[in-house]
Amino acid sequence: MSKRLTASAIPLAAAATGVFLYGCSAHAESTPIAPTPSAPTPITVEPLTPRAAFTDQTAMQFRLEIDGKSTDVIKTSDPSNIVTTKITVQPGAQFPWHTHPGPVLVTVIAGEMTYVLSTDCVGHRHPAGTAFVDQGHEVHTAYNSSKAEAVILATFLEAPAGTALLSIPADKPVKCTIPTS
Repeated sequence: MSKRLTASAIPLAAAATGVFLYGCSAHAESTPIAPTPSAPTPITVEPLTPRAAFTDQTAMQFRLEIDGKSTDVIKTSDPSNIVTTKITVQPGAQFPWHTHPGPVLVTVIAGEMTYVLSTDCVGHRHPAGTAFVDQGHEVHTAYNSSKAEAVILATFLEAPAGTALLSIPADKPVKCTIPTS
């Protein structure tokens, strides 16, 4: 399991290292979230790889410093059970509030996503051509803040074996307000 250690007393306010992955499962087909009639599916998740485990003893550590704030160290003693997905997000679509059982590595390949962590409710934009780390265990959401379709690749570490669930639904924080466009 991963552990989050804070290098200072200030919580990681920016957490732009998050990903906005979905509260849905990864099966052999694309998984839509909240489809609407006669409109594209707002968010589509396409598994690119089945769950796989490292064959060697593996541990990972990430140091994350966002916007000059405190540094978080994320330690993962067993990052096994990796799943990679391609997620397509229509303009204005928002992921439900959620968290993940472990870190997620994200690459934005088209459009732009804005990530919002529940602890500070600040939006952090991630345009195409950028990558970041979601440290896991942090409640967050994200939305497509561009006028074009956004596409991300997400590699989930510590994806629990025996379940298709890659994210854990969470309640919307009362203090957070997300722009509608």
